[in-house]
Amino acid sequence: MVHSVPTALTLGLVLALGAGTAATAQTTPETGTTSGNGPMSAIDWLSDSLDESSKLDLPSEPSTTDSAGVESISVTPLGVVKTDAVGLLPVSVTGLPRDLWGNSASADLAAGFKALQGGQLPALQDLLLRLLLAELDPPADSDPSDALFLARVDTLISVGAVEQAVALLERAGPTSAATFSRYFDASLLIGTEDIACKMLDDAPDLSPSLAASVFCLARNGDWQAAAVTLSTGRALGELTGAEDAILGRYLDPETFDDAPELAPPSRPSPLVFRLYEAVGEPIPTNILPLPFARADLQLASGWKSQLEAAERLARSGAIDVNHLLGLYTERKPAASGGVWDRVAAVQKLDAALDSDTGAGLSDALIDMWTTLEDAALRPVFARIYADKLAEHTLEGEAGHIAFEMGLLSDGYEAVAQTHETQDPREQFLKAIARGNLSVVSPPDATAAAIADGFRATQPPERLVPLVQRGNLGEAILRAIGMAADGAAGDLEKLSEAIALFRAVGLEDTARRFALQTMILVEEA
Repeated sequence: MVHSVPTALTLGLVLALGAGTAATAQTTPETGTTSGNGPMSAIDWLSDSLDESSKLDLPSEPSTTDSAGVESISVTPLGVVKTDAVGLLPVSVTGLPRDLWGNSASADLAAGFKALQGGQLPALQDLLLRLLLAELDPPADSDPSDALFLARVDTLISVGAVEQAVALLERAGPTSAATFSRYFDASLLIGTEDIACKMLDDAPDLSPSLAASVFCLARNGDWQAAAVTLSTGRALGELTGAEDAILGRYLDPETFDDAPELAPPSRPSPLVFRLYEAVGEPIPTNILPLPFARADLQLASGWKSQLEAAERLARSGAIDVNHLLGLYTERKPAASGGVWDRVAAVQKLDAALDSDTGAGLSDALIDMWTTLEDAALRPVFARIYADKLAEHTLEGEAGHIAFEMGLLSDGYEAVAQTHETQDPREQFLKAIARGNLSVVSPPDATAAAIADGFRATQPPERLVPLVQRGNLGEAILRAIGMAADGAAGDLEKLSEAIALFRAVGLEDTARRFALQTMILVEEA
């Protein structure tokens, strides 16, 4: 569904946005935006593999001077595409205007992406991924430091979208130290390190670290050169203790046959993580940041590890929801408790949908909805089952659940059109889905804040300057952060974020975000 809504008349702006990429996320105990003890961010562990000369150097404000001078001129050869302009989704898919970044500084945009944490509601995660993957004109000050591009890659990795990050890097060409370092790390997480090592064989100067050189020499079959390089690295002190210990076992496993297992590091790099796996001492990914979960989707991992990893990634919108459903229905649960209870509940609903239209289906739906709550997977399975449930007439609690699942799906507006509301809260939810809150009364304070956002006729005052200057992308990034704060309880920001989304034509995002705040946050 596409909405094209005029902006505030005082600004005269229009942004018609398409449905965008399908992505699902939810505030969870492990990635919630209000927690101060969440996993380390992508840039924390990625930057460990960069030497100081290749770390991202964000441009700063120029100093003022009283003396006049000739301004330096940057020259870009004709036909050369700046890395900051590279994307995977054309404007025909995203609906975003090519000049979305306007006159914003690259440093400000990069900081805007880095300020956003994982765990946003699905509508916000969907919008964020569209911005990260979109083909857009680069900022006016775009330069070879690729500040914006690198921030986009880091953000993709941090939310678990590792394959998308690899594809973006491949489209741009990982030919600088900063881009190749990220490409190498991400490749290790999705099991395509042989491709990265072949690239390093052709261009050894791109190596992000001596440890990476040792690993790739071995992967490329030159074990003797790998051993010599390892010895050199030890002599020069260019290896961390964890790298030294695990590389020694990787290159000469027989020497360590009777040695005790190494204690796993608390903050492994993707290379150290892969090396531990290679020597038969894998580090569990459930104690590591979200990007590492991608490694457990490989067939070599056990079913339980694949299930838990897919749940984490589906919550963040990093994988298609049908990937998780396929794992859930692959075989019968091996035990009870935790993920096995969720698998059993989903399989029970699947069976009921095929064979039952009465009490059995209602019971199965209520059981699944209850079981999924603690794992924060309700929006994921709402998108899977909403259409199937719409084919059945359900009443009471089951009917209410089916209605809310429909509102959490892509077809929320059609669901609202046909549903007979049972109480004031359902009436308000239906009004949100239809985009008309003028004739309903908010049932609580959160609903009142949402209504204020829908009734606003222009962007919030704090974002007006950005919108007036045409820096819509920067304003949207700010609004995503405000929306996350709003869902966490800041009602003023809740209203302002909705107002901004609607003012720049993001009507679908505004409605979905408001519905998810009412359904997922208020019931949490």
